Amino acid sequence: MKTMKTALLVVPMCFALNAVASPPGDSANWGYEGSTGPDHWAAMKQEFAVCSEGKRQSPINIDRSVSADLGTIEFNYNDTKIEVVNNGHTIQVNNSADSSIKIGAGKFELLQFHFHSPSENTVGNKPFDMEMHLVHKNDQGELAVVGVFLKTGGANNQLSKFWKEMPKSKDKKMLTASINPKDLLPANKSFYHFKGSLTTPPCSEGVSWFVMKDAVDVSKDQVKEFLAIVGNNARPVQADNGRFVLSKN
Repeated sequence: MKTMKTALLVVPMCFALNAVASPPGDSANWGYEGSTGPDHWAAMKQEFAVCSEGKRQSPINIDRSVSADLGTIEFNYNDTKIEVVNNGHTIQVNNSADSSIKIGAGKFELLQFHFHSPSENTVGNKPFDMEMHLVHKNDQGELAVVGVFLKTGGANNQLSKFWKEMPKSKDKKMLTASINPKDLLPANKSFYHFKGSLTTPPCSEGVSWFVMKDAVDVSKDQVKEFLAIVGNNARPVQADNGRFVLSKN
């Protein structure tokens, strides 16, 4: 593994984002299988064309990485009321608190976090049981997504606060409980970094990805409960097209 000791090489990857993208939505009748699945997204709407034409699409398989001086992600998360949403494609929790991450001089506000099963990004061609995406946006409308893998183990007590309250169809529910998204992160904050896209239509590129190396636990029952409501909602791995994956130890 090579090492990049200068953080200056990383700046364009973190902040030179030209695309202004939106988090996952439900405005089109797209899905994950059959005639509405990922192979057909690009043909469903003109604005979805980048789903097949883009060169920096997500998710990716993380196979090789280059060690780099990326600094750290400063997580400034606070307790938020739990508004749990079934948008027809995933289970999403909307953030109502003043929560953000700081990467270098850049600040990105947390909008929401949502889940995929199996994981969309893979490591060594192996998926994890689930993946959580924490979606952030800065003042320029640029997106940064923090990915967290979930692997089968003990029950995740933080997910338990809202997991059994997931709407079984397209709907949303406001719960009395609150959660701090920081409690859903692994203790070790080492991560992989690359430039990519939204993993759902319109597949907009120019998204900065930060995927945590360590996974957190989720029980088999929790995975089953999610799949019973949402089903498999992972976009297949996309070509890396020569992209570098940088590694923060």
